[in-house]
Amino acid sequence: MGTGPQVRSTSDQVEVVCGPLLNYRRMSGEHTDNPVWHGSVLLVTTPGQQPDRLRVNKLGSAVNSGETQWHSADLERMSSGVKLYEDRRKAFWQFDIEIPFQEQESAWEYSVPRLVSAKSNRPNIGKPKRFFVPSKRESMRIMFHSCNGFSVGTDEEAWSGPALWNDVMRVHEQQPFHVMIGGGDQIYNDSVRVKGPLRPWTDISNPKKRREFPFNEEMRAKCDDYYFDNYVRWYNIEPFASANGQIPQLNIWDDHDIIDGFGSYTDGFMKCPVFRGIGGVAHKYYMLFQHHIPPPVSTFTSDAPQTMRANGGTTGADSIQLQDTFVMTGNREDPSYIIARQPGPYVEEKSRSIYCQLGKRMAFLGIDARTERTRHQVNYPETYDLIFQHTSSRIAASRGEIRHLILLLGVPIAYPRLQWVENILQSPIIGPIRFLNKRFGVAGGFFNQFDGKPDLLDDLDDHYTAHQHKKERKALVLRLQHLAKEHNIRISILGGDVHLAAMGRFYSKPKLNIPAEQDWRYMPNIISSAITNKPPPQAVANLLARRNKIHHLDHETDETLLEMFNEEPGEGIEGVKPKRAENNHVTMPSRNYAIICESHDHTGGVATNGSAAPMYGANGANVHVNKTITNGKHGTAASKARENAKKNPREALHLGEEHAGTTHPAADGTKKTGLMGEYGLDVTIRVEIDPSDRQGHTRGYGFSVPALETGAAVNGLSEKR
Repeated sequence: MGTGPQVRSTSDQVEVVCGPLLNYRRMSGEHTDNPVWHGSVLLVTTPGQQPDRLRVNKLGSAVNSGETQWHSADLERMSSGVKLYEDRRKAFWQFDIEIPFQEQESAWEYSVPRLVSAKSNRPNIGKPKRFFVPSKRESMRIMFHSCNGFSVGTDEEAWSGPALWNDVMRVHEQQPFHVMIGGGDQIYNDSVRVKGPLRPWTDISNPKKRREFPFNEEMRAKCDDYYFDNYVRWYNIEPFASANGQIPQLNIWDDHDIIDGFGSYTDGFMKCPVFRGIGGVAHKYYMLFQHHIPPPVSTFTSDAPQTMRANGGTTGADSIQLQDTFVMTGNREDPSYIIARQPGPYVEEKSRSIYCQLGKRMAFLGIDARTERTRHQVNYPETYDLIFQHTSSRIAASRGEIRHLILLLGVPIAYPRLQWVENILQSPIIGPIRFLNKRFGVAGGFFNQFDGKPDLLDDLDDHYTAHQHKKERKALVLRLQHLAKEHNIRISILGGDVHLAAMGRFYSKPKLNIPAEQDWRYMPNIISSAITNKPPPQAVANLLARRNKIHHLDHETDETLLEMFNEEPGEGIEGVKPKRAENNHVTMPSRNYAIICESHDHTGGVATNGSAAPMYGANGANVHVNKTITNGKHGTAASKARENAKKNPREALHLGEEHAGTTHPAADGTKKTGLMGEYGLDVTIRVEIDPSDRQGHTRGYGFSVPALETGAAVNGLSEKR
């Protein structure tokens, strides 16, 4: 819709404002011998440009020599750009990529001719970019991150900016990542209320006037400029920008992609015009930058109530917003999306969850837990029904090939309870302090600037373990258990948001005597956050560790955090301060990211660098643990793990959790361990050593996850599927 700004560039070059950004979408033919990789590249240009076609060609495998060498091959693809959106400031161009999986891991290179930086600050923008696709026999090697930005008021220089992306790129050079999962808060837009166009609104002291303040076209246009400029600024920062162009992204949003706490404030306040307006603007740029799809034709303003239609249907178009603007319409939705039937309560759009396959034996489900969120719900019941119906049918279609489901929830679900803190913050004793805050500004940092409630409360309300989400949380976990048991798949959960590293897990109560390898209730929750934002104070992490009880979900399921942080990331390094108490082995308040990959090689023993694939542990010793778990027969180590589980489930529940931490074979994150049999997973959490180190060096903590074998016999025990 719309004619666009009616300008044409007279330059021989294409001026790029942001990008290229590389996304992974899905596989097709995933259950055949000829699967196809689907992705896209996004370019943001100045208006009036006409980019040439994108060229993708296969590079030969790396050879095992002193340095990596690449050889040209005859596989080449061309793709024309599709204009998603254009206005007087910018244009978004999307290029589809479809390439065949190969027998061995393959390197591919893409480029678009004539690219130059619009501000001349990225001289290598036209240089070809390389990415990697796993063998058709393998699943993808995953990098997981969340909280990629800074909260308002943080001294970014003191925390060395996005330093950990240097470590990501170093590891990527050693052993390439095939996909980069963003668990939410890929960007922090909170400063819109401090340095941006919402500042005059947040300065209004009267809550009633704030709620009734109109979100007119003038404010919408200013917020539109703010969100676009903030994306361009952040996505052009190195080394994050380099990662975006070389490691395919797969993202789900969270509150900071909109504004801190969006969805978790009181219902009356969330429905005010300003919050609904910025929800629409943030959604527009989330669609463009993070998903490479066109936005709705209009977003909400109080000047044009007809825009209050889900997905920007033609009847919801605002002619003012379409002036000098083009928006692509009629596009076919990618089959990877699970789109809800009704829009969210505060964002006038439908939630978009994602299901896709990550290589041969691994599936991914990312639940959009922000679009439908209120203080009392995370997702609509009918949305859960859609998600589970779709996921179950797709897993069934694999006829047993899918052995793992990676579930992204954004916010941890197996996590210590903090209900006693919630009770204090909502108790009558806070009333007098709030009164003094309103009248005299007392304890100004303690209360948020939106609904006047304690600032910590919206973060606590986001948690699945919050009291108002307790029923929904239990129902979700039970449905996941049923899915795992029905399809004989292991479900591993990714969560971020809390700005520290941990590993929670659900599991069958020890009295049931079900080994983890057969336990469909065993679901690890890999908690990795933040990759950029500063961690919470050490006292908060230690408090959470003390609250690490053994919780009872129901009569069959327990949950607790694993004791995996055996030592400090900066152990023995002079000048590096301890990050936690000596008795805290479950929470690590230091910036981090996670690596997840299959622990067994399925390509005939050929590693990425062309050499044989020995399975080495973190200390360089060869690991021969596979023989202890062949054909479901466990050795002494597995029996010991089960005995530990009965005595103290905070310790190892199975062989893959034995020696979790820096001495575990998966701690390095670059070599397969061979643990937990043919279909196990290795997990590494790479933790920042020193926040003053601008190169972002990390220390790895590892553990492994077994595949689920509900029909297998283990030490004479069996469980019916």
